[in-house]
Amino acid sequence: MRRIALAAISTLAALIALFSYPTSTGQSGTTAAEAVSAAKVVTQPGTSSSSTTGQGPDPASGSTGATAAAASSVTVDGAVETTRYGPMQVEVVITGGRITDVSALQYPNTGREDITINSGAIPLLKAQVLKAQSSKIDGVSGATFTSDGYVSSLQSALDAAGFGQ
Repeated sequence: MRRIALAAISTLAALIALFSYPTSTGQSGTTAAEAVSAAKVVTQPGTSSSSTTGQGPDPASGSTGATAAAASSVTVDGAVETTRYGPMQVEVVITGGRITDVSALQYPNTGREDITINSGAIPLLKAQVLKAQSSKIDGVSGATFTSDGYVSSLQSALDAAGFGQ
């Protein structure tokens, strides 16, 4: 009888530990409309080191989207894309009509596997974007969810910057 009670208590403790373990598959509940409106444009006119940050053109100043596109350097944050393993967001720098830099602002990095996969995948994705000069890239084998989130966030940033239109 003692063995049965001990086995039952051990099983119950193991189940409680299993179900209380946090995973990296949480969903943020962000809708597509919220993701697109979350894109942030940072414009750097000329070679000045100062920047203005906002949600696109300032209605009070009477400027239009053409102002941001005509600037020699534009930095745009893409929408935060929810992937199976966590949020993905990139920032793109466009200088003289070319993509000159892409940075991952957020990416899944809560577990050892996330860190291992993304530390190799993100530099490869960046290299593909700089070579292709668009979001039409192959992605990285073994990092499909990261690649999909990266491309979606990148495309929202390019759309917000008016790049390629």
